[in-house]
Amino acid sequence: MSEKKIIGIDLGGTTIKFGILTLEGEIQDKWAIETRITNEGKYIIPDIIESINHRIDLYNLTKADFLGIGMGSPGSVDIENVTVKGAYNLNWKNIQQVGKEINEGVGLPFAIDNDANVAALGERWVGAGANNPDVIFVTLGTGVGGGIIAAGNLIHGVAGAGGEIGHITVDVDGFDCTCGKKGCLETVASATGVVRLARKLSEEYEGESQIKDSIDNGEQVTSKDIFGAAEAGDRFAVIVVDKVSQYLGLACGNLGNTLNPDSIVIGGGVSAAGEFLRNQVEKYFLEYTFPQVQETTSIKLAQLGNDAGIIGAASLAMKFDK
Repeated sequence: MSEKKIIGIDLGGTTIKFGILTLEGEIQDKWAIETRITNEGKYIIPDIIESINHRIDLYNLTKADFLGIGMGSPGSVDIENVTVKGAYNLNWKNIQQVGKEINEGVGLPFAIDNDANVAALGERWVGAGANNPDVIFVTLGTGVGGGIIAAGNLIHGVAGAGGEIGHITVDVDGFDCTCGKKGCLETVASATGVVRLARKLSEEYEGESQIKDSIDNGEQVTSKDIFGAAEAGDRFAVIVVDKVSQYLGLACGNLGNTLNPDSIVIGGGVSAAGEFLRNQVEKYFLEYTFPQVQETTSIKLAQLGNDAGIIGAASLAMKFDK
């Protein structure tokens, strides 16, 4: 194994995170810059190129020290053509020639994939997935994303829509989703979905509850508040978390019954609820799976936090190790 390094980029709507890693997935250096989305996001790629070149110079490194660069991006990512389009939180409406521009600007081979997919790759490689070839990652953030790794391969599907775990239907009569259908996991298990579910359930709840009172008084309530209150024994919050866990357990159960991975790893902001959430989801997962899956597929919590994206993105550059 050569002692070359790889660069990972986690492109987000507010921040662009970078990392320089070893080929074993260890971060040697990381930094971040602000995402400038003004003027249809036209500064984003030049900023990335400038930041990488500056960093390489700073450490007196040369291009020869690196295998390549990998990036995770929101939007519709075309892996073959190394382009991105429809990344609305970046103001990228049209097709962006990301690969061509970064390759020319930095002078290193460049690979790209969807941001939820690369987070899955990171967790699978050096996180909770323990480098097992069959791992599913579910990320619970402002939306619900995911990545499916089966027999060591990331599942993309024919239109790149493989692994869109957030759009598994968990309630046929449920909330409308931005995707155009009803009852998607994202509508009840994302940070905003948990709050939406709580607002709906509070209409029917009669008992004492600080969370219900806050909702009824029109105060700002977050998913974090709801999980915290449930853990502290607020009876209404307990009902909300139980329902969220049931929906998550159902989606994970369906994934488990279909793919029988070694583990289903839960990450993202909502997963900060930790073991309390994992335990509840596992309870329903066991209810919705058949024996062989119950015995062999486990529900785990993500371990890499915010670093999953840069680690997984960097791992895309491993393919340049020829």
